[in-house]
Amino acid sequence: MLSLDSHYKTLYVYSELRANHNDFTYHQAGKRVFDICIASFVAITILSWLTPLLGLLIWIESPGPILYIQKRTGYRGSWFRCLKFRTMTHTPQATFKQAVKDDKRITRIGGFLRRTNLDEMPQFINVLMGDMSIVGPRPHALQHSAQFWNTMPNYRKRYRVKPGITGLAQIRGCRGETDQLIKMQHRVRYDRFYNRKRSIAFDIWICWSTAKSMVEGNVNVW
Repeated sequence: MLSLDSHYKTLYVYSELRANHNDFTYHQAGKRVFDICIASFVAITILSWLTPLLGLLIWIESPGPILYIQKRTGYRGSWFRCLKFRTMTHTPQATFKQAVKDDKRITRIGGFLRRTNLDEMPQFINVLMGDMSIVGPRPHALQHSAQFWNTMPNYRKRYRVKPGITGLAQIRGCRGETDQLIKMQHRVRYDRFYNRKRSIAFDIWICWSTAKSMVEGNVNVW
């Protein structure tokens, strides 16, 4: 697991690029405009053809719904229905269980979607609906939030901004299974750092880093 402290200097270079006035404007209006513009572009130019293509591949390998819809924690603790391309075999009424290494439920196409972040693409629709932002703390399943909401210091503060499709924690390697408490603590520290330092320059850098990791392949994902 990567150390948060070792990255502070790099993060400040990007997060301190905005003035106070621009920071206020971005927080109040600019971030939503940024979200709508990016999400609309992706929905029209990519999702319009990617969804039927991936949907066919998903269904051929594992008949069932194309999308996996899960209740997740959103802004200030509210919940919403988070959209993803289904990456596991379809098992109706299955109980919640986090994916683990060599998880037999993950299909071949599902493994590829997870490694490349393509399974998250439907969440651009969540952005247009106002449930999510392009960049922000990742929304956790309600079961995770119930586990840490009152027991981990500052956990609930990560939801003082809308959750994101990608975030600082994810590009720093804090993704995948949280089988150890320290892994969740690292995520929360990164998320709190982003919440304090968010800006247009910071968001663009995180988006660029996410795109780069999609090409190279993500670590800690199976």
